[in-house]
Amino acid sequence: MNKAREQQNVDNHAKLLIIDDERVALKNLEHVMKKEGYEVTATQSGPNALKLLEEQQFDVVLTDLKMEKVDGLQILKRCRELYPDTEVIMITGFATLGSAVEAMKHGAFYYIAKPFKLDEVRKVVKEAVHKVVLKRENRHLREQLESYQGKVKIITQDPAMQKLLDIARQVAPVDTNILVSGESGTGKELFARYLHMNSARAAGPFFAINCGAFTEELLTNELFGHEKGAFTGAANMKKGLIEMASGGTLFLDEVTEMPTSMQVKLLRVIQERELLRVGGTEPVKVDVRLVAATNRDVQEAVRTGAFRQDLYFRLNVVSLRIPPLSARKDDIPLLSYFFLKKYATLMKKPVVEISDEVVSLLMNYDFPGNVRELENIIERGVALANGSTIELAHLPEDLKELSIKTFRKKEGKIPSLEEQEESYIKWVLSESGGNKTLAAQVLGIDRVSLWRKLKKYGLEGE
Repeated sequence: MNKAREQQNVDNHAKLLIIDDERVALKNLEHVMKKEGYEVTATQSGPNALKLLEEQQFDVVLTDLKMEKVDGLQILKRCRELYPDTEVIMITGFATLGSAVEAMKHGAFYYIAKPFKLDEVRKVVKEAVHKVVLKRENRHLREQLESYQGKVKIITQDPAMQKLLDIARQVAPVDTNILVSGESGTGKELFARYLHMNSARAAGPFFAINCGAFTEELLTNELFGHEKGAFTGAANMKKGLIEMASGGTLFLDEVTEMPTSMQVKLLRVIQERELLRVGGTEPVKVDVRLVAATNRDVQEAVRTGAFRQDLYFRLNVVSLRIPPLSARKDDIPLLSYFFLKKYATLMKKPVVEISDEVVSLLMNYDFPGNVRELENIIERGVALANGSTIELAHLPEDLKELSIKTFRKKEGKIPSLEEQEESYIKWVLSESGGNKTLAAQVLGIDRVSLWRKLKKYGLEGE
């Protein structure tokens, strides 16, 4: 079942309370809303409605404004006190600007004047229910994020990532080298820190170095250190990162960018558990766990001779491949709210929400820069927000103007035309709620042609 259908099922199981002292109007609304699939409770009495609200929570309340004893505004105010997430829709035959303003001022979701059109009521109720569901999801996300504060935690609700984390937890206590691969920005260093914090070396040091950011000479000095007088300017002995990380973990980012001569030296460290500082003659014993990472195809680098096969085997005892953010869309809202809280705290700004339009746009974006790009977008949004919510206006211009999915590399390779076609057909089917007739119209082909393509790509069950 696709996401659109799942969301529709959640929305349609909402609980509605309808209050109207006109029996005919009440019965009509009750009949229509039940046909829409909602769980409906109806009453003609304002006092009885208050009693029902004391006993149970409803997702949406539709109430007449002018009633005897207890009117719609009293019901609205009591709803706000008991259930802040519940949305209240006002319906009245006394359509005056004053009563509309008063209702909205106290938090009414919408104001409908009698005689109303049933299609309008259906639409407004659907929007109200969807807003309630989103508010609950957002609160759940924030509750989840509370448990992550102050910990090295991989934030995810994606099944593939959860499986990867299970493997990481199993291998973390085992003192073996690990190779983490994945596109830039997916969080490889965070994974390395996670492995370190869940290992027996957690009390030891953790150091990280980008192997592609230094010349060979500087990288040698950073990793191995030097003896006093080893070269001009070496006034004192300096320990390298391998030595400093002894008893802990050293993270070698972009390890495939390491010069071949340096690869030989690293291989010796792994095999002999010792190193020579630059200019030194006495080997120094080290006890370090290596976690290496790359965004390249390592096997291809081995095949072309850019990376030593023996070093690859030494580092790749356990391999963890992090999927791109585009392959785990359900993590986008969770990560967005994590970054929102992080930067709102850092900037001391009261930003607590992300608008539905922003979330929708982010969910339909392919994030070639992965999690790092999402973090930058949210950081910008918090910086520019002048209220409590990140809106479309706070996003980068190129993102706001996005109207089609981006063409991005998949597993490090440019996708073929067939792969793009398959991805686009799946997206159109999802957006059309699984309606193949509508999908065929959007695609500009007939149903038979669509059926052939679904069969070709194994999507018949979509």
